[in-house]
Amino acid sequence: MAKKILVLQVACLDMGVVQKSMALQRETRLSFSPFQCVFPAVTCTAAATMRTALPPSQHGIICNGRYDRSTCKTEFWCQSAKLVRGGRIWDMARKACRTVGMLFTQQNLGESVDFCMSPAPIHKHHGGMMQALQCKPSRLESEMTAAVGRRFKLQNYWGPMACGEGSKWCAECTAALMSQEKPDILFSYLPHLDYCLLREGPNGKSIPREADLLGKCLGLLLDSAKRNDYEMVVWGDYSITEVSHPIHPNRALLNAGLFEVRTVQGRQYPNLYDSGAFALCDHQVAHVFCSSPQNAAKARSVLENLPGVAKVQTPVEAGLDCPECGDLVLTAAQDSWFAYSWWEDNRVAPDYATHVDIHNKIGFDPAELFWGFPFLSTCLDFTKVRGSHGRSDAQPAFAVTNGLSELRSSSSLLELSKNLQSLFESL
Repeated sequence: MAKKILVLQVACLDMGVVQKSMALQRETRLSFSPFQCVFPAVTCTAAATMRTALPPSQHGIICNGRYDRSTCKTEFWCQSAKLVRGGRIWDMARKACRTVGMLFTQQNLGESVDFCMSPAPIHKHHGGMMQALQCKPSRLESEMTAAVGRRFKLQNYWGPMACGEGSKWCAECTAALMSQEKPDILFSYLPHLDYCLLREGPNGKSIPREADLLGKCLGLLLDSAKRNDYEMVVWGDYSITEVSHPIHPNRALLNAGLFEVRTVQGRQYPNLYDSGAFALCDHQVAHVFCSSPQNAAKARSVLENLPGVAKVQTPVEAGLDCPECGDLVLTAAQDSWFAYSWWEDNRVAPDYATHVDIHNKIGFDPAELFWGFPFLSTCLDFTKVRGSHGRSDAQPAFAVTNGLSELRSSSSLLELSKNLQSLFESL
């Protein structure tokens, strides 16, 4: 039987990150190469392409969130694997009785794997949160916590306290699973560079230090892989570029009479039931959902003149023609990104705007990575964000260990996934 394989997704890994860290190069001794990402170049879309070997128009994950047109509700970071359409690149291997694991990758709950782990806190009725992981089998949480020697902390994974400890825990847990359960195919994820690069941009002062920490995590995993007879694929899901200009499409749509809000106790909340158009914002890409062709035409005329908007496209023009896609797809200029906000005055912002709340906001909010005022609130100053992603012209990087040299010629994420599928079928 061929060696076992670890497929490691590393947030924001590109050649710039590799070159900033001698420790990363020394710890891994891997030969990294740039390759073409998918569009939009965001976490969930990239992860879905990797597991299906399909483009986003076919697997249906066109951003990190979604809009349900029948309930008129948005939802970001939904973890159900059933949202990802298509077969899986490990299907044939699993039919041949090979075991598969997925740790920390997005939308992995309910996936057709043998081992699964995902952050899944319980929010208490009167406030507060019980930190927890959802695992398959359920014993994994206690076993991996014992193996790592400390509990998983969600605040290290996202929010103002997010840091390299999140990646360290994921790396140590992955190493422990390779040693104890030894699945034939294992997918895992290291997140922390995303937080650093969104806060500071690729030229931030802490980036070399954080890249060094990534090198230590990769070194740990390479050592564990060697001990447990694994080959390893390390791939970046997107590349972060420097930004300085937040775009507010929902403000423009509100001023044009297309986006509707309701005011409750002096605060504005979105009314998506009656809105003619609104923008579901996700980094440098936004999906605009419109109630009629007439409103789509009006929204297009408003948004194509908005400073920082590089493209306004139909789903067909954007290559995202599927039911999940918005009626219009916006792409930001290289130095710009899309903020979800619609208010001009922070005094009327919804109460959840100053909290880490990944479910109520109608867009991804990187301002959650900054403390606001008063303390224990998050920031409403979107100009603090220094890095973003989503465009397809910034290339991530990947590398493989020596036993997987046949994968080195992969020129894109889609090709790498297809090549892995062929490899898994031969296990």
